[in-house]
Amino acid sequence: MKKVFVAGHRGLVGSATMAALAPLKSYELITRTHAELDLCDPVATREFFMSERPDYVVMCAAKVGGIAANINFPVDFLHINLAIQLSVFNAAHAVGVERMIFLGSSCIYPRECPQPIREDYLLTGPLEATNRPYALAKIAGVESCWSFNRQHQERYLALMPTNLYGPGDNYHPEHSHVLPALMRRFHEAKMQGAPSVVVWGSGKPRREFMYSLDLGEAIAFLLGLPDNEFGALTAPDAAPLINVGVGEDITIRELAERIKLAVGYDGELIFDTTKPDGTPRKLLDVARLSALGWKARTSFETGLRAAYEDFLHLYAVENATSR
Repeated sequence: MKKVFVAGHRGLVGSATMAALAPLKSYELITRTHAELDLCDPVATREFFMSERPDYVVMCAAKVGGIAANINFPVDFLHINLAIQLSVFNAAHAVGVERMIFLGSSCIYPRECPQPIREDYLLTGPLEATNRPYALAKIAGVESCWSFNRQHQERYLALMPTNLYGPGDNYHPEHSHVLPALMRRFHEAKMQGAPSVVVWGSGKPRREFMYSLDLGEAIAFLLGLPDNEFGALTAPDAAPLINVGVGEDITIRELAERIKLAVGYDGELIFDTTKPDGTPRKLLDVARLSALGWKARTSFETGLRAAYEDFLHLYAVENATSR
């Protein structure tokens, strides 16, 4: 039985990873909350690794947020993510972790790169300015994986998921990603009888969305690959980078209309073109992962219904505790 440390197990990606790995008898899962272990603290992180001696690590812990949060807190998104990565990578190497899966983001790719985005487009052009600090931190994580594999013959794999949504998402009206933020806005507009909802930007950018539990299954699939296959993915002669997505995208306008329908809101959509659009399009090429035998299973309609049910539960809890 392999001991697996899931870093950031309470977040969107971490909880999906836990859901996928928990039923598997071949793993003993290890977790710590932020209150129990601050991964920005390299001394505490190393002591934890020395004590627990995990065989595998799934690196989900990160500071994440939407366009507004990235614009307002660039230092936090750069420094906190770099600090977490330095602590965990160094501690994992110190205790001889056999496999690590590091979770990045599709924003690591250039703003104006060809579509769909292949893994080898990394560092071929300028980044999107609105989330450049976060993207640079995640690019550093990819390079850390590759550097450890080259210098120390480690087996660290970097996954770049597309935009995610699902159970345990952050529904903050200002600091969350576009899908959960819109879901909250439409729900509150419905409850208040508001005549319209404002959506940032022109509505023209295209985005790809994947249900978070599908990502959890992809992580479980890759973590469970035979030694020779996992070793081939982390061979030092190439960047150990794999895209994870669904292979389809929609416009932000289409996204807003689908969320509006799922929530049951009847008002008008207003697009605020004074707000930034972000990257024009981000559709990942998932051919490399598909060739290994994995494909996302959840349709957008099914995932959106499940996400809204999760939101309703969390929203009710939030309102109850604020009274």
